[in-house]
Amino acid sequence: MSAQKPIRRVTVPQIAARKGGEPIVSLTSYHAHTAAIVDKYADFILVGDSLGMVMHGMESTVGVPLDLMIMHGKAVVRGTKRALVVVDMPFGTYEESPAMAFRNAARIMKETQCGAVKLEGGKRMAETIRFLTERGIPVMAHTGLTPQSSNVMGGFKTQGRDEDSWPLHEEDAIAVAEAGAFAIVLEGMVEPLAARITKQIPIPTIGIGASAECDGQILVLEDMLGLNPKPPKFVKVFGDLGNQIENAVKSYADEVKDRSFPSDAQVYR
Repeated sequence: MSAQKPIRRVTVPQIAARKGGEPIVSLTSYHAHTAAIVDKYADFILVGDSLGMVMHGMESTVGVPLDLMIMHGKAVVRGTKRALVVVDMPFGTYEESPAMAFRNAARIMKETQCGAVKLEGGKRMAETIRFLTERGIPVMAHTGLTPQSSNVMGGFKTQGRDEDSWPLHEEDAIAVAEAGAFAIVLEGMVEPLAARITKQIPIPTIGIGASAECDGQILVLEDMLGLNPKPPKFVKVFGDLGNQIENAVKSYADEVKDRSFPSDAQVYR
């Protein structure tokens, strides 16, 4: 009788090696039960600071505290066996200095047992990315539309519409790749620019509102499941859970009111 092979997690080097190969599949997840479903199909799962808006009703990601990211990160790691788990570093936990970033990134990794962290920013964060990776912390970068900087950007605006700005975005991507990031998220970026960056850098690009030419794609799980009544333009809704949940809740309420629930099948005799 042959022993069943243990399930091994996807590693950072395995994601990095997918540059130019089979597209990388990724979704966000914030809790154990959805993570267990996503785990069957995703190469990596991002515990994104978007949980502040999606789960906690915040207007932006700026107010998300470190403890909240760690709590949700623990849940996702507990709910998964295969996918690499990447946890966002929230606003204010890494920008001040490389040393500050290391302390907080180390805490995230030790307490959640995740495989990598993600932080926003291009050239300005290159020194920090190098500092972290040299000390054993794998870093996924994030450029283009960076939600933590939405107040400076004047909102969630598509990046690269002015072709004169393309060199700056290219410099950002090149800088984080040279600093040691193993992959980079390109968000809210015009398609030809994202495709061009993907060809220029040696690490995988993960698109969200970018280009099919990226080395992989990521979406917020709740967006693609139809739980967001006003999803961004770049989201394709693959499920209609919003209406399904509402219909189920309505049916439950109706049956409680007419006393058809609980029936004999749901009570103890």
